[in-house]
Amino acid sequence: MKPILLSIALLVPAMPAFADVIPISELQRGQPATVAGVVERFHDEDEIRLRDETGTVRVYLGPQPVALDLGQRIEVSGFMDNDLIRNELYAREIVAENGETITVERRYE
Repeated sequence: MKPILLSIALLVPAMPAFADVIPISELQRGQPATVAGVVERFHDEDEIRLRDETGTVRVYLGPQPVALDLGQRIEVSGFMDNDLIRNELYAREIVAENGETITVERRYE
């Protein structure tokens, strides 16, 4: 009797992939997103306001310090919170114009 070989495929749920850069005005609560814009304002050491041609969004940078400047152009990938009152994009990765990538160590979802 010949042995029968079986293949078993494991289905592992994938992490949601970040989409291409979208306008800030198209951000949706509870969804992953990547936006690009200019640092318009510092709310405090862990939050900025990012502006593009379509609007602004608060970006939560996490508990570690992130060296950014007013007027600096950046791209931010993260997740929009699901808050009905004050929407924020929780950053997971920030890319500066010079290509420097900052990974946000601690994630909040």
